Amino acid sequence: MKQVVEVTWAEQMVYDAAWDWQKETAAALTAAATQPDRLILLEHPPTYTLGRRGHLENLLLDDEALAAQGFTVRWVDRGGDITYHGPGQLVGYPILNLKRLYQARGYDLPDLHGYLRDLEEVIIRALAELDIAGGRYDGYTGVWVETPRGAEKIAAIGIKISKDGISSHGFALNVNPDMTHFAHIVPCGIRGHGVTSVAQVLARPLPTTALLLPILNAFQHIFDVTLDYSSELIV
Repeated sequence: MKQVVEVTWAEQMVYDAAWDWQKETAAALTAAATQPDRLILLEHPPTYTLGRRGHLENLLLDDEALAAQGFTVRWVDRGGDITYHGPGQLVGYPILNLKRLYQARGYDLPDLHGYLRDLEEVIIRALAELDIAGGRYDGYTGVWVETPRGAEKIAAIGIKISKDGISSHGFALNVNPDMTHFAHIVPCGIRGHGVTSVAQVLARPLPTTALLLPILNAFQHIFDVTLDYSSELIV
């Protein structure tokens, strides 16, 4: 019998509330092996987060400018450097018991990099449903596409795996965000490569929810799980 992952589309939620939700869910999953895994999907108001390897010099606005423009800044316990979250971006937080999940699939205990590659593959396959050729870029995490400006990142990934094998944080797929907000940071600390969005690649606007079903289809296939979600989630 396949593992069940409960899915929630939370629409837009402030970062602190979503982070608390992640921590509460991860703690419950750690305490009770019978708790189901969960995939939280949402958007955030404009927020910059810096991970454990974050460098403040990659944030290009001072405190006064950040406050004036309504940006929130948070240091968090995921991997990676600085990234942006905002409306028009599909953020996914898989809170998974990776020991249970990977053993059920017949694998040895997963390492950090194996899980990262699986998340990348979910996004690559989701983009393929929209005829977008996403892929990996040597030396970097996340999902990239070739553009007239060269390789640009379309999805960032930053995760945490606890000593008990519980995952938190996750991915941020640029569907149709305000791309000017990326100009205030060095995204993921990577100089020389830009960022793009699904809307830019397709040259047409589309809602964040347009990527929900492609992401769910790919997630279910890659992780070989059964997703449990309300029919109202997909419209």
